[in-house]
Amino acid sequence: MIIFEEQLGINIISTPMNNHNIPLFLNEEISNNVRIFHSSISDYKVTPLISLDNLAKKLNIKGIYVKDESYRFNLNAFKSLGGLYAIFKIVCKKLNLDDNKTTFDDLQRPEIKELLKDMVFITATDGNHGKGIAFAASKLGCKSIVLMPRGTVEVRAEAIRQIGAYEVSITDLNYDDAVRKAAKLAEENNWYLVQDTAWDGYEDVPNFITQGYTTMANEAYEQLQEYDVEKPTHLFLQAGVGSMAGGVLGYFANKYKGNPPITTIVEPKTVACIYKSALFNDKKPHAVTGDLQTIMAGLNCGEPNTATWPILRDFASFYAACPDYVTARGMRILATPTGNDQKVISGESGAVGLGLLSLLMGKNELKEIREAMNLNSDSVVLIFSTEGNTDPIGYDEIIYDGKNPSLFVEGR
Repeated sequence: MIIFEEQLGINIISTPMNNHNIPLFLNEEISNNVRIFHSSISDYKVTPLISLDNLAKKLNIKGIYVKDESYRFNLNAFKSLGGLYAIFKIVCKKLNLDDNKTTFDDLQRPEIKELLKDMVFITATDGNHGKGIAFAASKLGCKSIVLMPRGTVEVRAEAIRQIGAYEVSITDLNYDDAVRKAAKLAEENNWYLVQDTAWDGYEDVPNFITQGYTTMANEAYEQLQEYDVEKPTHLFLQAGVGSMAGGVLGYFANKYKGNPPITTIVEPKTVACIYKSALFNDKKPHAVTGDLQTIMAGLNCGEPNTATWPILRDFASFYAACPDYVTARGMRILATPTGNDQKVISGESGAVGLGLLSLLMGKNELKEIREAMNLNSDSVVLIFSTEGNTDPIGYDEIIYDGKNPSLFVEGR
């Protein structure tokens, strides 16, 4: 392990990749079937993969490609991919349907909806996952109950209500305690818990959700081929519990036979449970506890997903814990494109990877890390902007009012 000296408030460590345990539950056959399922949904469209050519030239790298998930199912975030697939799998099991032959439209037939009308799905969410669960449940005529952690802005709760959630409440709990409360309520009321983090005895549904996220990677792979990119050299993947990062990295670990692109896992500095787990270097997941605060609401999770942690442990090479200014910087860069690059509206949990990349390529203080990552003029970087302006007021405060400015002074 290499522990780099903190620079510009950013902590980064590097560990050797161990590519022997390719995650078979994210293999190509499964990811293709997941995408076929998503394609059966009437609202499905492939989200854009945007080439930021001018920004790449400015940063002196070969290419930057950003997958813009703000267009996903008109929900302004990627999370519905996982929730939809998990609920689909739960319903197929309940009704003894073949999930390889059943489509989402099949489940919306009146006679099927009659069988499903009493099902209640419950989840805890920082926002985007809850929208996906409410979307799927409402499509099937079921009820969804959504618990949100303290500090959640009301606009995120209202967005879930508007999609059709039966009940949405902002609790006085942190995210991880809200998850525990949702699990307890599910057990007491015979509801169905749909949570994107695993623990002992609760692995199947989180794995379905992680599989659902592979559609995003599957699309990106095909779109890169259209740009004549056979394989990106680098991935920057943001992590909360690590389900999205694990799903995407697991997909590419399968696609490239255990040798995915050089991958950096990026987290909020105050809630960096994946970074902490890598730092302990004992192969086990470790939680971050306390009153966790970050503007990256979708990444404000203190306990790693035990099912995807091994993927991040074995196939990522770098782990970064970043102050909030890093994602604010990424949001502003994407909102004010270089030259004729396309604008990307990226929220607080979507832009931290791009923010870190811009600093790595532009700041002499990070030269040692940049060189260790082999980031140079031959690099092709793939980044996933996983949400749009899901908190419009907060987004405007960052873009227009300069909230969360950089913590360094040019030239120092």
